[in-house]
Amino acid sequence: MRLAELTTFHLGGPPQSLTPARTRGELIEFCRAHPLGLSTPSDTDVLFIGGGSNLLISDAGFDGHVCLVATTGVVVEETSETEAIVTVEAGENWDEIVALTLARGLSGLEALSGIPGSVGATPIQNVGAYGTEVGELIISIEVYDRIAGQVRTLTAAELEFGYRTSALKRAQQTSGMTQYLVLSVSFGLRRDAQSLPVRYAQLASALDLEIGQTAPASLVRDTVIALRKSKGMVLEEADHDTWSAGSFFTNPIVSDADVLPVEAPRYPVIDPLSGATIEGKTKTSAAWLIEHAGFSKGHSVGEGRASLSTKHTLALTNRGRASTEDVLELARTIVAGVEDKYAITLEPEPTLIACSL
Repeated sequence: MRLAELTTFHLGGPPQSLTPARTRGELIEFCRAHPLGLSTPSDTDVLFIGGGSNLLISDAGFDGHVCLVATTGVVVEETSETEAIVTVEAGENWDEIVALTLARGLSGLEALSGIPGSVGATPIQNVGAYGTEVGELIISIEVYDRIAGQVRTLTAAELEFGYRTSALKRAQQTSGMTQYLVLSVSFGLRRDAQSLPVRYAQLASALDLEIGQTAPASLVRDTVIALRKSKGMVLEEADHDTWSAGSFFTNPIVSDADVLPVEAPRYPVIDPLSGATIEGKTKTSAAWLIEHAGFSKGHSVGEGRASLSTKHTLALTNRGRASTEDVLELARTIVAGVEDKYAITLEPEPTLIACSL
């Protein structure tokens, strides 16, 4: 088989081997069969795939062992009249869990509706959308430490969440190794049918609210999904605008706002744990930079096998016959164009496997 069958990009060559792990025991067994030693320079012989929504894998495939994380299980503990802890196994489908929590009368995750992928990936990337990040709601995670060979619990503070990053992601990027494999994630949610305060202007406008107001959480979910669909960000097999990894580039954060064009969007950078504004940091819009550097919706290179989404300039898409190299060529063109015009380097959000920009 090809790993394209396991990714939302529908891209990726064959693995050396593929092992599905449907229980926590099977997942730990795979880890023990493929340990990570302190002297190991990298763990490129092992790849863990959940929902495959944040991966761009080489056309040549992966010359190593692949584990498909398909574990399931949800435990809801009502800790008080107003709060509950929901612990979810890593392989559960993210959006199905969002829907489950709302059906149980728990709010907090509603703005994160419609995001493809698995629960285990969310703390690594500190997944966020429409003004909410999972780092605000995660209490702790359980991981398997592949060096120590044991299960550990890491608190939200230990995860050191930042914009689309965490201590886990930074460690993996630095070392090239996946030391900590996420087994489960525990979220602290409210026992309340009302949403969290709406922070995102587009969402507030769609709900006819002012920033900071609330709405029924189920209505926020429906509105978010409608907004995501309008941008091609909800998976639909027949819609090639959804054959992507969602937003391909992170919104740049700059230390000197003066480097931005006067008309460029500016947003505060918020600490996901404290909720405080981080002074001296300004976030801008990658989509705005891409569009104003001359790349419009549907822009393609070569023979058009890969293009920007026809609905949203932040998504790079496979039009049905693309190769991974086609997508990389498009990404390189966009990075070079934005850097040439604005001296800002866009950073990819997906994890690149056996390939690079």
